[in-house]
Amino acid sequence: MLNDRPKVALAGIALLGLLVGLALWTSGRPDAASLGWIAGVLPVLAGLVLEILRGLRSGEVGLDIVAALSMTAAMVFGEELAASVVALMYSGGTLLESYAEGRARREMRDLLSRVPRSAMRLRDGALEEVPLDEIAPGDRLMIRQGEVAPVDGTLAWAGAALDQSALTGESLPVRLARGDDIMSGATNAGEAFEMTVTRRAADSTYAGIVRLVEAAQKSRAPMARMADRYSLVFLAVTVTLAFAAWWSTGDPIRAVAVLVIATPCPLILAVPVALVAGLSRAAHFGVLIKGAPALETMARIRTLILDKTGTLTDGRPGIVAIERQGALSDDEILRHAAALDQASGHPMAQALVAAARARGLSLPVPTEVVETPGEGMAGRVAGRATLVGGVAFVAGRSGPAEAGAEDRGPGAVVVAVAVDGAPAGRIVMADALRPGTAALLRGLRQGGIGRLVLATGDRRAVAEAVTEGLGLDAVRSDLTPEQKLRLVQDEREGGPVMMVGDGVNDAPALAAADIGVAMGAHGAAASAEAADVVLLVDHLDRLLSGLQVARRARAIAVQSMVAGIGLSIAGMIAAALGYLSPVQGALIQEVIDVAVILNALRALRIAPEARDSTGGPAQV
Repeated sequence: MLNDRPKVALAGIALLGLLVGLALWTSGRPDAASLGWIAGVLPVLAGLVLEILRGLRSGEVGLDIVAALSMTAAMVFGEELAASVVALMYSGGTLLESYAEGRARREMRDLLSRVPRSAMRLRDGALEEVPLDEIAPGDRLMIRQGEVAPVDGTLAWAGAALDQSALTGESLPVRLARGDDIMSGATNAGEAFEMTVTRRAADSTYAGIVRLVEAAQKSRAPMARMADRYSLVFLAVTVTLAFAAWWSTGDPIRAVAVLVIATPCPLILAVPVALVAGLSRAAHFGVLIKGAPALETMARIRTLILDKTGTLTDGRPGIVAIERQGALSDDEILRHAAALDQASGHPMAQALVAAARARGLSLPVPTEVVETPGEGMAGRVAGRATLVGGVAFVAGRSGPAEAGAEDRGPGAVVVAVAVDGAPAGRIVMADALRPGTAALLRGLRQGGIGRLVLATGDRRAVAEAVTEGLGLDAVRSDLTPEQKLRLVQDEREGGPVMMVGDGVNDAPALAAADIGVAMGAHGAAASAEAADVVLLVDHLDRLLSGLQVARRARAIAVQSMVAGIGLSIAGMIAAALGYLSPVQGALIQEVIDVAVILNALRALRIAPEARDSTGGPAQV
């Protein structure tokens, strides 16, 4: 609000000058009325001239020149009332524009204002409040009811309820179980809980979001820059029409009326308001677009390139089946395998541990552990000799493997388990597609995406098996980061390209694409930094919501701009023909400006279309 004070003051002066002048005029003192109107115009004109000079020094020629010409011409030719109306309309219009943009940015400001400054750390059996900079991975934090999680971590207690609406747009609290990930910025909606820190504050999800939001707020859209370029054309047309009206009729008042009705132009009002409102609305649905240029480009995307692991799939292997070979139950097989795998840092081992904890299994500490890298582990779990690893590794130490034991289809991994020297069972794991992926891709096609391409470093057999039936236009496998980059460059020949990924290896391709989209909740920091758009949760359906918001916001901006310019030109022609006086022209132009700004603000109410499991519009 502090930045708006000069605008408020100028609008107040213009209004006061107009009212004083009208009072003097109605009291039969026209000369004094003219002075009152001029007194209200001059401060606004002076401020406007300073803005024009600043723009000229930076190489920008804007439509503010038309406003300055109209006020100056009106005073020169004795139309002080028209000049006063223009001054009030111009200062009031800039104030209205500032208010409209402020309202559009409100959700982003709310996001920034939620940044925690300290946290309650649990150490040596006592709680201590410490600055965020002192928190390190492995620390235990107490998050009390109503507090915001200050850093990323995992839930250390049995359960918690978190309100993630500020990050994801989800209106209902989310229930988490022990070991589940907690995003910084989420609010504790239930009882107090403890969390284990996994990232420093500066590297956390919320800190990254804040940095991206701050960058987004400073951006200017391509359409806004286009408005600056076309302002020269509009300025030339306005001045030419004004002087043509003067020259053909000999009446300078017609030229004044033309200049007045061209001030200020909707070209510089509607576009930034609509696009900034679109940024705010997209953030509400968990899609952080780094700036108005990205939003405008996102609305024109026709080709989408998708990474597989962590994008189409969860990126974390899950248990598909447990096959028993002895007397142990499924839970006992998993418990032995996960307990021994606690001593391994292999991703598959950690996935087994996470799956066991998700089932509420207690995992004893393994002893006498010996790991054979790439093959398996041996050790003792609760006093019993346990083997976990590949089928050949376990069979070589506990008994012959069954024929075809490793054949579970592309992408699947079989983990064999033996207890006390006898086969206990096998755990089949796979990185499956995210639920609703097929419907999402159909929705993307219906939303205007003409080409869908998979780009992955996985083997072709795995890529084709995972994406079978999805209707992709191309599947590119066995790709290095450099090959992904070249694929993006090749696809750009057919139009704007969007690339979606989550790993460090995706960062070059994300940076090369017209729009790079990173999976922000669990993706690598490098991919989030290289991307233009970050999905705040690992739900790919947010991409469809983001595209719908971007396209609708751009459409509203264009609609407002075209309608406003069309009405302004019609008014200028009417003024040139003598149908409008300068005062009437000023009043009509202000009505036009208010109308286009209010229309642009409709972008704040954009609601992405819900889709059912078939990809069609949901029945609500």
